[in-house]
Order: sequence, then C-alpha cells, then structure tokens
Amino acid sequence: MTQHLADALPTPTGTRSGWWRDAVIYQVYPRSFADSNGDGMGDLEGIRGRLPYLKELGVDAVWLSPFYASPQADAGYDVADYRAIDPMFGTLHDADAVIREAHGLGLRIIVDLVPNHCSDQHEWFKQALREGPGTPLRERFHFRPGKGESGEEPPNDWESIFGGPAWTRVEDGEWYLHLFAPEQPDFNWEHPAVQDEFRSVLRFWLDLGVDGFRIDVAHGLVKAAGLPDLGRDEQLKLLGNQVLPFFDQDGVHEIYRSWRKVLDEYAGERIGVAEAWAPSVARTALYVRQDELHQAFNFHYLTTGWDAAALRAAVDESLDAMRPVGAPTTWVLSNHDVVRHRTRFGSLERARAAALLMLALPGSAYVYQGEELGLPEVTDLPDEVRQDPSFFKANGQDGLRDGCRVPIPWSGDAAPYGFGPGGSWLPQPEEWAALSVEAQTGDAGSTLELYRAALRIRRENADLGAGDAVEWLEAPEGVLMFRRGSFVCAANTTDGPVRIPAPGAVLLASGPVADAGVLPADTAVWWQG
Repeated sequence: MTQHLADALPTPTGTRSGWWRDAVIYQVYPRSFADSNGDGMGDLEGIRGRLPYLKELGVDAVWLSPFYASPQADAGYDVADYRAIDPMFGTLHDADAVIREAHGLGLRIIVDLVPNHCSDQHEWFKQALREGPGTPLRERFHFRPGKGESGEEPPNDWESIFGGPAWTRVEDGEWYLHLFAPEQPDFNWEHPAVQDEFRSVLRFWLDLGVDGFRIDVAHGLVKAAGLPDLGRDEQLKLLGNQVLPFFDQDGVHEIYRSWRKVLDEYAGERIGVAEAWAPSVARTALYVRQDELHQAFNFHYLTTGWDAAALRAAVDESLDAMRPVGAPTTWVLSNHDVVRHRTRFGSLERARAAALLMLALPGSAYVYQGEELGLPEVTDLPDEVRQDPSFFKANGQDGLRDGCRVPIPWSGDAAPYGFGPGGSWLPQPEEWAALSVEAQTGDAGSTLELYRAALRIRRENADLGAGDAVEWLEAPEGVLMFRRGSFVCAANTTDGPVRIPAPGAVLLASGPVADAGVLPADTAVWWQG
C-alpha cells in the first residue's frame, strides 16, 4: 500500500534563518478545509487550490492534520500506513503538488506525525495478532497477559483517554494497550524496530520536501517500567497537572534527540513541534532543549481564561520556562481538539481581542482554520452525524470535538458555502453565510480583515515576532499592557471601558476606539510609540 514518489523538493523561496522562532503557523484540518471533488470531504487538491488565500492571509507555514492511509476510527489519527495517502484525501502526487505549490508561494508545510500508536489495520499489528503470544511482532506493541484467575481482567488499571479501560483482550487471551481508542494500539518504543521505523518515516517525508512535523501525543511514547497501576479512576482529570506512568516519562527525550539528528541532516531548517501535555511549563521546556525539538505547544496558555491576571501569569511562566533552553514560546487559542475560543471566551469581541493579544507576544503563534473568520463552536450537531470516538464512550473526553471541525465557509448564501461542489460531512449553520471568506473580504470591520491587518503589521514591525520577554506597563485592574521596543499592546478583559494613557499612534484595534485614551470593554489595541 505504501506509495512512492521520486525527486526531493526545494525549500520555499525567501527562506530565513530561525524561521520558526516567530512564525505564524496555520492549522489545516484537511477534511474540513476545502473539497475539490464534491464528496463532502475536504482533500489535498482542495487545500492546494486555497493556498493563495493563506499566502494573502499572511501566515508563514501550514500545518496539515493527518492525511495518511487510515480506517478513520479517530479522524486519521489511527494510521495504517505512514507512507501512503488515504484515498479520501487523494494521492501521494497530490501531497507532492501541495508541498511544491506552497513552497512556490513562500509557505512551509508541516505534517502531523502520530508515533504513539497506529491503526489496528497496520500490517505490523495484524501480523502480531496472527502470530500469537510470544512472537516477535507482539514485542513491538504492549501485549500482556491479564490479571485474575483466567486472565479475564486488564493487566493494569489504566484508562483510555476516550473512556473505558486502556486495554482490549484478543481471542488468544492476551491484552493490548491503547491509551486512546481500541483501534489505536500503542507502539512499544523500547523496541529498536519501532525506533528504526519512525526514523525511516521521518526521512521519507523530509525527502518529499516537508519542512517539519507536529508530533501527536509527543509525551506518550515511553511508559513507566513494569506498567504500574495508577491506583485511582477518572484519570483523564490528571492529564497535564500530575506525573502519570504513561505520559511525560523522561525516556521520550532520548527519542527526540535521535530525531533532531535526522532533522539536522536536511537543509532548510526542518523542525519538530511537540504536542506535549506536561504537568508544568518547566516540564514542557524539556522537549525543546537545543538537541531536541524546536517548538512545543503551549497548552498552559490555551487553557487560560479571559482574565488579565491569569493571562499575565501564563505569559510570564511560559516565557520564563522557555528562556533557559533558548526555545521560542508558542501561543495558541484554538485547535481541532478544543472548543473554539470565540465560544469559550463568550463573545466575538473577546475572541478578536485575544487574537491581537496573542499575535503581539514574542515567539510563534498558531491559528486554527476558521478562527480568522470568527467562527463559533457548533454546539447543536445531531448525534447521528458525530464521529468523535469519545462521544460514544463514558469517563473519557467529552466527545464533542466535532463542533470545532465543521467545514469552514468560503462563499455563497447557502451550505456548503463554497466548501466544495457537493455537501459537507458535518452540517454548517445557516448564519455562517455572513462569516464566509467572500462576505468578510474587503469589510474593514470584519474579523478576517483584522487578522490580515495584524499579520501584515506583525511582519513589517521589527519589534514584533521573535523574542523572549515583554516589558509590563502599569495598567488598571483587568487590563494587560506591555511594551516591545516602540510597540505597545493593551487588552481590556473587563466588561467596562477603562481610561489609560495613550502611548502613541493607534496601529490597530480589535473593536471601535473613539478616544485613544479610553480602552473599551473586551478590546485590544496596538500602538506605535
């Protein structure tokens, strides 16, 4: 099934050193971005056709969520073949075309890599099931005998992130570990064949020309020796705030040191980005030491509410943690796994203000498809259209991730709003006609034009982008205000206007500002001093 394609690709035109340190990276969720063939599912050719839009938006790189061959038990995060494209998205030639065209536009391409687990339809796993207990292929996964008189109980008390036990029993009586869905068996990263295979997969895509990898569940590859019991239930509540025997084990860092060596073999500054849920920002910083990965997602900032004191603390803790290891801090408000921040924060006004605040901070910023349109979470999807595997389980994630994955609107007055010539795999709300790219383009007050302006100013202003510190300025309670060179950003998180000293000329504001000395409620402003 693995596909092949010859000829390595050049890096994008206009490259610069350390590009990832201040890059704005746009996440594309392929099935929901653009559909070229009318089957209601987004695809690679649809993405290729919309790359000029992303260039005009002003982003530096595009991160593509999984498009590999997969039974789609978890929207492609169950990979059956890491070197092949799933037919629903196209072919390897389509991927090649996306990379080539992106590079021609000066955009970099980052692809998702899923190394913690594969699909139960992966050839290794299918062969492991056929060969039975004690055979070499089973050593590449976590197969164990069960507890109890007849092995009828799971080997330990670990719970799946999607709900239920993290173990499934097979016909011969053994159990295998899956921290996510039963269709996603975990690899055993202590096995040399697993390590060799993924170094080979890295080289396959690097040879094709990709500029980096976003590493899914980067914190999960190594498990504690002996797979010890955790000793409690509702384990998902511990994620990201306590040390767990199946997450953030120190052994993962040796893996990423070996991967960094592979990345450094290639010209063009290829990067690795860790999706690492760690108990603290300091633990997250370990993933981006000089001989490991280049960036790590800042979940601490992502999970912070619309509150000035909490946001300032998150900013300070994030910058302080990354500074000693020399890595850029990343900032993100939304992605394919969380409620869109317009809904999470409670209003479009807050979402727009939060965007300006994020884009003013030093480091790299991530934009999730559709947030530049001000899209809200879709909270009323019928049960029968939902596909999130945890929706059908108990005691796991809430199972409502489909609400942030609804295909985005491009044009027109009726669904699917230019998404493709057919329908869309999830229904789009009627009110999204007014939020389409077409409807917002040229409207100076629209969220799309706000993002375009902010990204242009960020690109042109030498005081923005890369850096590792901000100078906090005195501000009223509920207001964040900081300086970077001659640039100043202020954000009012309160529900009323606040008077502040105007530090210069207004460059951009998230909402109407009638008096430069008065910052309206839920508004952010950029000034040039």
